[in-house]
Amino acid sequence: MSYFLIKSDPEEFGWKELLRDGKTAWTGVRSAAAALNLKKMKAGDIALFYESQGPKEIVGLSIIKKAAYPDPTNTDTKRDWVAVDVVPGKPFKRPVTLAEIKADPFFLDFLLVRQSRLSVMPVTVKQYEKIVSKGNK
Repeated sequence: MSYFLIKSDPEEFGWKELLRDGKTAWTGVRSAAAALNLKKMKAGDIALFYESQGPKEIVGLSIIKKAAYPDPTNTDTKRDWVAVDVVPGKPFKRPVTLAEIKADPFFLDFLLVRQSRLSVMPVTVKQYEKIVSKGNK
């Protein structure tokens, strides 16, 4: 199993909408680096769900339901953008804020800190475990 972080703008589609809908196609990723990370995802992998507007926080866990497939919203004939299907996992007892992550020296190498604009990124097992621990305190 692999771990990732996916960013969402809650004004467009946030954690509440994922819980309500029960599933979504993670479409519209148009960054080559982020798309490479989508292509690495397999069904059963876990993604931290990060809301990138407002308080900027990781609010829960989502599960990759379907691995990468052609993004149905792609209109670029020169690029093969992909999407994955995501379902909600467990919400955190409390969100883990970006400010909290940046204040912890453990996360100096975390891509969310180093490459904050990347919308889909891998997460190490230790980073995942520490974030889950913080979110479930």
